[in-house]
Amino acid sequence: MGSVYEGGRLECGNLKGSSMEIRQGRTVHNMSSSSLRKKSELALLSKLSCGPLKQLLANLQEVLFGTKLSFLFPAIPLAVVAHFYNFGRPWIFALSLLGLAPLAERLSFLTEQIAVYTGPTVGGLVNATCGNATELIIALLALHKGKIEVLKWSLLGSVISNLLLVLGSSLFLGGLVNLRNEQKFDRKQAHANSGLLFLALVCHILPLMFKHASDNDARTVNHILQLSRASSIIMLLAYIAYLFFQLKTHRQLFEAQEEDDDSHDTTPEEESVIGFFSAFVWMVGMTAVIALLSEYIVGTIEAASESWGISVSFISIILLPIVGNAAEHASAIIFAFKNKLDISLGVALGSATQIAMFAVPFSVTVAWIMGIQMDLDFNLMETGSLFVSVLLTAFTLQDGTSHYLKGLVLLLCYIVIGAWFLVLRTPLQRHTNVVKLGDEPSPTGEVAV
Repeated sequence: MGSVYEGGRLECGNLKGSSMEIRQGRTVHNMSSSSLRKKSELALLSKLSCGPLKQLLANLQEVLFGTKLSFLFPAIPLAVVAHFYNFGRPWIFALSLLGLAPLAERLSFLTEQIAVYTGPTVGGLVNATCGNATELIIALLALHKGKIEVLKWSLLGSVISNLLLVLGSSLFLGGLVNLRNEQKFDRKQAHANSGLLFLALVCHILPLMFKHASDNDARTVNHILQLSRASSIIMLLAYIAYLFFQLKTHRQLFEAQEEDDDSHDTTPEEESVIGFFSAFVWMVGMTAVIALLSEYIVGTIEAASESWGISVSFISIILLPIVGNAAEHASAIIFAFKNKLDISLGVALGSATQIAMFAVPFSVTVAWIMGIQMDLDFNLMETGSLFVSVLLTAFTLQDGTSHYLKGLVLLLCYIVIGAWFLVLRTPLQRHTNVVKLGDEPSPTGEVAV
């Protein structure tokens, strides 16, 4: 795609539709990612002669320096160097974790750039699929390495973090900043997400109840596995229906606040700043880097746990989601400051719904295809934390208004849950969970190696 410069600003041609159509295609999740972006200064590049070099440098500047988290990019090469020179596995883990933060934000930026060219429906579908790509990649790598507990903990932690930490901090800080103004939001969007979260909660509670109501033998384990796989298919079908609801039949519920601001809050992020092909190549490249760092994280998480004296469950449930979703966390808080709670809720609830209704059942389905035993039984402590998070969030959002006390309660609940997992030290099981012909599952549902 060719690009020209007007007044020091990069403009891309041949866009599909007008700028109004582009804005109407952006969901609150798309819109939230723009809060951490900064305008790149392209005046020096405008003095270069036209050609591939000019476009390459412009894309580099937009992608690498167009975010306020760009100062974390050096952690990526440092993590690679630490890996090859054996600087210590805890160092590899820490650097990889820091490097994921800007990559996750840039991946969201690139999906929005692609959405400009593909149209609102396809673009929304791409964003709904790649919105939590970091968590999904970590989950699949943990699945490949047989670390089912790390997989479950990381996905569970992402849901709890979005419901209690992200939403709680947004309501608390937004309420403090807007003490004189009553903060309101559209309950319809919150109710839609809450209903799906309750469905996910039911699918997690039933295997746990079945295990405690039956004898913990091989037959019970097999029934739980079959029930989990059937429930995962139902959850994926429900998520597809949710996408149709969000992108087609009830799109206005997810765009209402942005339409209110069209006349005076137009930002450069509403237009494409790089071409479609460039955005696609960058997205593939960053996904590969995320996969590399995720592999480092999964491979060194136990060493980091032993070195820091922190349980693996605490690292997976608390630390991983906080760092991996740092961009979304900051965006939700920024829009709460601006009294735009619809966007903050769209970030927190939308991300939690995507993990609970897509990432978790997708992982179970992929494990099924790979011949690995993974179910929806997340154990009593983990499922209880999910139950409290979903129930407390639903009660908090039931009246369509917010104040800082509601956010404070959510935050305190998150702190209590984090303290429990800090104390709880559940050992990782040393197994691959791969079911081979002739193998019988153990009473715990695992196949010993």
